[in-house]
Parts: sequence; C-alpha cells; structure tokens
Amino acid sequence: MTVSISNTLGGQREPFAPLDGTHVKMYVCGMTPKREPHIGHARLFVAMDMIRRYLTYCGYEVEHVQNITDVDDKIIAAAEREGITADAVAQKYTDAYDAVMGRLNVLRAHVFPKVTETLPQIIAMIEGLIEREAAYVAEEAVYFSVPGFAAYGALSTRSEDSGIQAGASGRVDDEPGKRDPRDFALWKPAKPGEPWWSSPWGQGRPGWHIECSTMIYETLGARIDIHGGGADLIFPHHENEIAQSEAYTGEQPFAKYWLHTGLLTIDGQKMAHSLGNFITIEDILESYSGPVLRLYLLSVHYRSPLTYTPESLEQARAGMARLTGALRAQAGGAGSADEQLTQAAQRAEAGFFDAMNSDFNSAGALGQLYELVRDINRLSADAQPAALESAQGTLVSLADVLGIDLQEVLEAELAGGDGDASGFIDLLVELRADLRKEKQFALADKVRDELAALGILLEDSPSGTEWRRKA
Repeated sequence: MTVSISNTLGGQREPFAPLDGTHVKMYVCGMTPKREPHIGHARLFVAMDMIRRYLTYCGYEVEHVQNITDVDDKIIAAAEREGITADAVAQKYTDAYDAVMGRLNVLRAHVFPKVTETLPQIIAMIEGLIEREAAYVAEEAVYFSVPGFAAYGALSTRSEDSGIQAGASGRVDDEPGKRDPRDFALWKPAKPGEPWWSSPWGQGRPGWHIECSTMIYETLGARIDIHGGGADLIFPHHENEIAQSEAYTGEQPFAKYWLHTGLLTIDGQKMAHSLGNFITIEDILESYSGPVLRLYLLSVHYRSPLTYTPESLEQARAGMARLTGALRAQAGGAGSADEQLTQAAQRAEAGFFDAMNSDFNSAGALGQLYELVRDINRLSADAQPAALESAQGTLVSLADVLGIDLQEVLEAELAGGDGDASGFIDLLVELRADLRKEKQFALADKVRDELAALGILLEDSPSGTEWRRKA
C-alpha cells in the first residue's frame, strides 16, 4: 500500500513519490543550541525519526540532514548570561542534545552541517541572489526582496492583504535602507561585542533563514523530497527558505513535501525557552525511561497538538507495562486458541501498516499493538508455545518499526527488578484500595484482574495489599 503524506504546502493528502526513485532527501530543522533541549524539541525529533525509520522499512534509502544553528542572537545572549564564549555555549548544548537523543533512540542524521562551517557558501548564495536581483544591499546589510517573489505566502497561505511581514520588525524605519516591511535580512552588520565574519558588505553574520537554504543546497542539492520542522517555523522561516532557494536555483518546488509537527503545549501555552515554561528532556528522563518518553511522544499523531501533563507520562508508563507484560505471558493450553491468536497477530499487523501508510499515524499504529496485547493476554492460557511466541514476535517487530525495542525494555525491567512498571503498579494498587473503600467492587476487581493478566498478583491482608510477580 502506498504511503500518503499530508503536505503543508497545498494542504492536501498526497501519495509519496520521491524525486529520484527510492532515494529520499530529507532535511529537518535542527537545534539552536542555546539551552538544554526540552520535550517540545523531543517531540519534533522523535516524530521525524519515526518517519525516517518507516520510510527505510518500506525500502527507501533516506539521506537525512539536520542542521545546527551554532550562531544566533540567543546563543550570544546565553554566552553573556553564562560568562563563556558563544562557541562554548553552542558546543555545550549540542552535546546535551546528543546525550538525550541517544536515550530516546533517535537515529543520528547522516550529516549535521553547522552555520559556522558554511559561511563561505552562505556568502556565495547571498551574492548569487543579489546578481539575480532577488536581493539588495542597504547600508552594510543585505535584504531579500519579497515583492519580487510572486509565490511568497504559498506555504503559510498568508497574503499581503493579511498583513504578512517577513522581517524581524516589520517596520522599514527600524532597518535603514529596507525597501518593504516584508523584506528580510540575508546579512546583518555586526554589533559591538558580537561574533562577526568578513563579507563583501562588511563585518557581520548571516540572517537566520539563508543559513538553512545554503546548508540544504550544499548537502542535498537544489530540490529535496521532505522538509520537516515544527509548525511554529512555517512562517516566516520556511516561507523564507522557499523564496530564497527557488529564487537562487530557479528550480521548484524547493521541497516537494513539507511535514510539520504540532506544537507541544503546557498550561495552554507553547513550550519554549523564551517563555520559561519548558521542561528539559533530561529532567523527564530522571523519572521516566527513554522508551516511555518516546512512547508518549508517539501516542498522538505528529501533526496534532500535544498537551504535556504529568498524568500523560504516567499513562505512557502504564502503556509500556502493558506491552512488556504481554511478552511475559506464558502458554498454558493444548492449542485451542492458536488459530485465534494467529489471526489476532495478522489483524494487528495489517492495521498497523494501514495506520502508518496514512501519514505516519503512529497513534493508530500503537492502538493496534494494544489490541494485540489484549488478545495475547486473553488467549495465551489456551495456546501452545509456538503460537504465542509468534504473536509476541509480531508485537516486538511492529514496535521496533516505531523505534521501541520491547525486548530491551523487558530486559531492563528484569535486570532492575520492576523498572518503570513498579511505580505504576503501586499507583494501581492504591487506586484499587480507594475503589474498595468507595464500595466500587466491580471496578476494583477489574484492576486486580487486569494486573493478573500482566503477571502481577495482589495479596490482601489486614495490614494492606502487597503485590508480586507471577513465578
């Protein structure tokens, strides 16, 4: 079945057809390493990793490039705040990114171009845009001329009438020589105390948008298949990338498919360093394992908004316990349920790939895994070992497509006692006790029975309830 993608450019669902057969050129807007990465960043990079993994599983050869914006106003501000150089700030938080992405099982991009290592190429692209009359020099700055690019606004569906403004301030008065409020900087003159590089226009540094266009052109060429990023980058960043790239190369579309992750919010606001409402990935990983956090991030379709709450992470921990619990199930019958178990695995596999082929719907795919878990727990007692092991193998292989290694998680649980599951089991035991106090015995019994299906036995006594794993 063909993979279909919801393309931000045009807003339609489209069949996936790479520009060059099975070779997929994929670029993802990466970190500006100014502080520790937060779970909003994790949402983007886990989603793009999931997409890369699935396309690879489908037989495509994915060439994955992800930039590092290692010079930026916010990096300079962080350097002043921390009393170190901008280079040291960028390296410090790039290392922090690498550390946590490994724990989330995010594959490394094949190339990580850096702005500071691409300055000659950036200057050359700016010069080319000036030669093509797509950009102009004003004072010691260079601006892209938005009115000269007729297709501007196609990605964000914004128009001049809607008050579109591409520049930093949107006011000509704030930037001398700027001709139109929508024009944006390709090169900015240096300010006192800031890092700078020599250019034909004086000492300065590149604007934000030209950096990505150049790094894409240098690593992947004039046109790419997939451009990924957060929804907050659609305008102006990605809109400006399109304008610069197509004006420079004369080829279009610059990116065939635009994939944007929905924003991760907390208390009704986008999680962001600038708002001070962020929770770092490292902080989360002190209480939850990398696979649990990855499971949480994949539990909602990548394009949909995701609201962070502590309860949602607990639900993910419970979900992981259900998945690994099914691997602990043991066969106990003569085979009367073998055929049902085989059919259940086949249904789950078919449903999983239907979901993934529909715009990489990881939430729907996970739903199929939980259905298979339910069937394994229900049927294992009447199944033979071969049938059960086959169904468990299907569960493991499908989870692996999403970058979740259930065998590894199970081994960690066994090596460390009860691992991530113990806190959740304690929570369920407390919940059951509360239900019994409220005389909701049917629900209390359901909690007990569901835990028993996962191999957790409850033992009630006058002093309370203890739990242990089934031998």
